[in-house]
Amino acid sequence: MRQADQPEAGRTGSGRTGEGSAGAGPAGSGVPGGPAGEPGPGGRRFDGYGVLITGAGQGIGAATARRLAAEGARVLVTDLDEERARATAASVPGALAHRCDVADRTEIEAAVAYAVEHFGSLDVLVNNAYACAPDAPLFEDEPDDGWARDLDITLTGAFRCARAALPHLAASGRGAIVSIGSVNGEQDFGNHAYSAAKAGLASLTRTLAGHAAPRGVRVNLVAPGTIRTEGWAGREDSLDRAAAHYPAGRVGTPEDIASAVAFLASADAAWITGVTLPVDGGILTSNLGLRRALRGGA
Repeated sequence: MRQADQPEAGRTGSGRTGEGSAGAGPAGSGVPGGPAGEPGPGGRRFDGYGVLITGAGQGIGAATARRLAAEGARVLVTDLDEERARATAASVPGALAHRCDVADRTEIEAAVAYAVEHFGSLDVLVNNAYACAPDAPLFEDEPDDGWARDLDITLTGAFRCARAALPHLAASGRGAIVSIGSVNGEQDFGNHAYSAAKAGLASLTRTLAGHAAPRGVRVNLVAPGTIRTEGWAGREDSLDRAAAHYPAGRVGTPEDIASAVAFLASADAAWITGVTLPVDGGILTSNLGLRRALRGGA
């Protein structure tokens, strides 16, 4: 089980308001019906923000921690591997670390409480933890426990985190949840459990957005394509083959995803909620045999 950087495309390896000006969001909340918030006193987008990121020990989560901290955020780096979380936090100015198993409600609530205690508020939750089998079995051979594990960590884990964080995000007046989905939730790249979990996460994003908007909280999802992370160590040849199938001519980097997360978490996206933003080098326009390339074909 992994709760760190996201696998990428084909990795077979974690408000409803009325129209017009009288919306439901409180002024400055950054939700439908409320005007965009202003930068913090230092002029950076996340000055004074408290941020919790799950699965942030490496890859996309770590890159997001660095990006948000560079824009003024105080970041709590959480990971199933506490040592890895501490190592990442040590490299991010002002960051703290905390173990968090997103399968454990008690650990999630402890991490949320820790963030609020040390930062004074929780303004942004980034759901990045996931589980994915390193080699996906054929559909007929998928074991019940493997299927259940992937959905429990990737989908239900995000639900647990959002449930624990939502009251604090609402209290902040500028709360945002950004979850890391995948293009696997839109197309078949060969991992049925992972694809189902990510599709479910997109649906959760839409339904939670409607529930949370009247409380001043926006909920969005970033759907990466293939991203060059530590999870591909020893399989770089697959990434090289995959790059040839991307309309943009390359696979992505964790920083590509961190940039999208920063946008959706910020006041620049104040009137955006319930959306899935593909950050995929154009792969959803035409997968051009990507699945075969990632599985070792020409």
